[in-house]
Amino acid sequence: MANLPEAIESDFCKSLTGVTRILETPYYRVWGCAPIWGEDGKVHVYYSRWIHKYHKPNGWLVSCEIAHAVGDSPEGPFTFVDVALEGRGGNHWDSWSIHNPSVYKIGDQFVLLYMGSDGSKLGIPRDQFEHQPQEIQDEMSKKLLHTKRVGMAVSKSANGPWTRISDAHPMLEAGAPGEWDDICTSNPALVVTPENKFYLYYKGWQDGPVDNRKYGLAIADNLEGPYVKYEGNPIIDFSYLAPRIQCEDAYMWIEDGVYKAIMRGMGVFGNAEDGVYVTSKDGIHWTTDHPEIAFRRSYVYFPEEAEPLFRPLKGRFERPQILFNPETGKPDYLYCSLRGGVYNSASGCVLKINQ
Repeated sequence: MANLPEAIESDFCKSLTGVTRILETPYYRVWGCAPIWGEDGKVHVYYSRWIHKYHKPNGWLVSCEIAHAVGDSPEGPFTFVDVALEGRGGNHWDSWSIHNPSVYKIGDQFVLLYMGSDGSKLGIPRDQFEHQPQEIQDEMSKKLLHTKRVGMAVSKSANGPWTRISDAHPMLEAGAPGEWDDICTSNPALVVTPENKFYLYYKGWQDGPVDNRKYGLAIADNLEGPYVKYEGNPIIDFSYLAPRIQCEDAYMWIEDGVYKAIMRGMGVFGNAEDGVYVTSKDGIHWTTDHPEIAFRRSYVYFPEEAEPLFRPLKGRFERPQILFNPETGKPDYLYCSLRGGVYNSASGCVLKINQ
């Protein structure tokens, strides 16, 4: 039995109030929603979506794209505008799927981070994936997992067009065989430090009998890189609690001189729903020895019981992203993904941060 940390709610968690679901779409499964204020004074949301024919838990790997919607208010409603990024086909490292966006304004440009997958070596066109026998789909999904890599695109406008910085190669490759991140690099987050260094955080895990998702750091002097992995990686690791206790979907920022992070907790507090909140003085050494709760299960904020299309899991927020107040620079709204909704699928949802 793991000796789990005390389940203490952070001030961040205590500040949250549920507002609404957003971007509920009849033909698409909507996932991570990354919000930012545009130069036009509107809220722009970049979100993962894939069509329902990929109804099993591999659509995000096979045929996801990053769509772009705009609203007058952080609480919506949001109107679809265009597709910001999609799989490029061919032999590109992000040929099939573009997923898990996170967006930032750095200097005079917008920066969009994402995860890409490559199915070019599977021997079939992407649109034939769902016609394969289930055992073949499962085998191909495992191969796709090993192709996940972090990418970056930039634009002078929140409306695009977007130029891939990670054109020929991803921003971060997986580690060598036997290293903690030898399967993939994924689920990125970015912080510009007070020293004007660029800290690129990423999820990785190691091939072997026990999966454990951890977070590493790569550092660059320029936005475009090159990014060099920190020699002390992984920097966020909950496997000390038990072999399968882990985390993902981290979002990092600096507030009042303190590095802060929220993420999906996978057993840290004994369940799959409570998010994790940790802090750091330097962005490298985090309070993983005494984490607090970042957010509770969705029932606390929304009255519905989300019925998932797959997996026996209900009421779990994933892929948290923050919209900052344009006047104060403080966290203002929390955007998450949540299964269920009017189409019994998945959508974004918005919570108010009342700090």
